[in-house]
Amino acid sequence: MRNIMKKSFIFLSAFIFLSGWVIRDNVFAYSPTDLYDQVWKLINVKFVDQTNNSQNWSKWRHKYDSQIKTNEDAYVAINTMIASLNDPYTKFLDPKEFAEETSSIKGSLKGIGIQIAVKDGKLTVISPIEDTPAEKAGILADDEILEIDGVSTKGITVDKAADKIRGKEGTQVTLLIKRKDQEPKLYTVTRAEIEIKSISQKVPTDVKIPEDFCYIRLSSFISRNAANEFGTILNNSKNKKGFIVDLRSNPGGLLTNAIYISDMFLDGGTIVSTVDRDGYKETQRATPGVYTKKPVVVLINKGSASASEIFSGAMKDNHRAVIIGEQSFGKGLVQEINKLPYDAGINITIQKYLTPNGTDINKKGITPDIKVELTEENVKNKDDVQLKKAIEVLTKMTNGQTIANQ
Repeated sequence: MRNIMKKSFIFLSAFIFLSGWVIRDNVFAYSPTDLYDQVWKLINVKFVDQTNNSQNWSKWRHKYDSQIKTNEDAYVAINTMIASLNDPYTKFLDPKEFAEETSSIKGSLKGIGIQIAVKDGKLTVISPIEDTPAEKAGILADDEILEIDGVSTKGITVDKAADKIRGKEGTQVTLLIKRKDQEPKLYTVTRAEIEIKSISQKVPTDVKIPEDFCYIRLSSFISRNAANEFGTILNNSKNKKGFIVDLRSNPGGLLTNAIYISDMFLDGGTIVSTVDRDGYKETQRATPGVYTKKPVVVLINKGSASASEIFSGAMKDNHRAVIIGEQSFGKGLVQEINKLPYDAGINITIQKYLTPNGTDINKKGITPDIKVELTEENVKNKDDVQLKKAIEVLTKMTNGQTIANQ
């Protein structure tokens, strides 16, 4: 695989195992007070907003010196300090949370398989992971979680919500879900060990894919092997006339995966640009040569976030694919993972990213070229109108027809 980025891990997602990151080691012989101060320093020099949410950041540095005696004291103080940034993606991870995040990178986690974020002050489902207890229970992208085991989620952080939802395999958690234009409904879900599957060619519904088309379902950009697996499929599909890349309910993952996979389709041109706190703009460009020049259709929905939006934006702005579905989630921020003493860590928002046309999609999302809504009735009847539209459009493209935005 071509070496486009040399940084460690940059993640772009918005969910229980979080998003947008580079891993850094900051491990020294620290006291709990030193741990707090290390976090303060990291945010002071790295957080994308130099005003730190329009506040005097220095006021926090020694605020709890006399109160921090143990690691747990430091954790409470750190979380209080970070909350003042009002950024749901900058978060402290205690040893348990950091271990769980690391396990998600390796390809497995424990819970119900649900990806969440705080959106407009509400605890929101980004998407359920494919073939997990959450998906089987009927939880959908954009569902609002009102209660966890009878306790209101008002004002809750993603960390605390995730901790409440996680638990031992075989135990249950009850979520009160509010779906658009419907009354709240209780969902009781049994926890399990979740295997994170990135790539599949299995069609999720009964829609039949034409034999001369290649369907690729990319449910996550997290796996280190995702780009290689994707490239293998392309190499084994050279006889196909066109490709459908399904990114629906894909919450993101490794930025490098999004760049590598975009580069497989783009013969030069911009893939994505990142802008840091100092306004420095770094642009990632596609290298010469492609895996295929054949037509591509990309499916997105409101659960498609972050790295999914980078890939979709690159394909759209470079006129390399037709984007079909619903407006995507809208996460245009990059987090760096910093490893801390005592096996803890902190994710810090360090950059925002722009699509090739210079569009900031944060809180806006990618607008599909052809809008097709998948209703709850469609889901109930297993009528995948979005995939059907993708097949229709790709058929026209392979026959040389021009596709107009709809």
